[in-house]
Amino acid sequence: MTPGELGEVLGLPPIPRGTWAEEALYVSPAALRRGEDPAEMADRLRALPGITAVRVRPGGFLEIAVAVPGELVTEIGAGVPPVTGGSPWEDLPRTWANPGFVVRYAHARAVAVQRWAVELGVGGDFRPELLADRRDRAVLRLLAEVHGRRVSRDPGWAAYAEGLALAYHDAFEGAAALPSGDEEPSELHAARVRLARAVRDVLAEALAALGETAPERL
Repeated sequence: MTPGELGEVLGLPPIPRGTWAEEALYVSPAALRRGEDPAEMADRLRALPGITAVRVRPGGFLEIAVAVPGELVTEIGAGVPPVTGGSPWEDLPRTWANPGFVVRYAHARAVAVQRWAVELGVGGDFRPELLADRRDRAVLRLLAEVHGRRVSRDPGWAAYAEGLALAYHDAFEGAAALPSGDEEPSELHAARVRLARAVRDVLAEALAALGETAPERL
């Protein structure tokens, strides 16, 4: 169950909550917005595939747990809007102290993963359930916000891109998307390459909204 699919059922984008380290959670005020009994809506949601739990929180909000959070990357496309506005970041220094560099470098790394994956023969079917490492899930948790930010009057792209970039750098360095040495390409590598593609696409979208063309190399 992806956030897009869940949003179609609820009538508005679900809101990711928590760290997703143990459980991938969304909350939604859909029952209140639609004037429905939260308990009845919760029962209907529990019957849907891909949902492991639905709890009614105080105030009538629904808390929804999904079984395979990695599925969300399948609905993140590569469409990038025109570059608009002015960038909030400076070009220099190109160090970790500059959040603009952190974001641009994350995009360049995600692009490089796609290129290296081809050279190393990483491929095969995408198995989203393999994205279970805490670092993979941290990236997924942030990617889950993109639907809500796209429809928000104040999407906060700069802070969002910075957070996603930091999470991706952590995953890049600690949850390898590519085989090393004599290691054979695996389905896990393929899943992480697909995750990197989603990061690439979302960072390119955020950078365009902030007045920048996403760099492919740094």
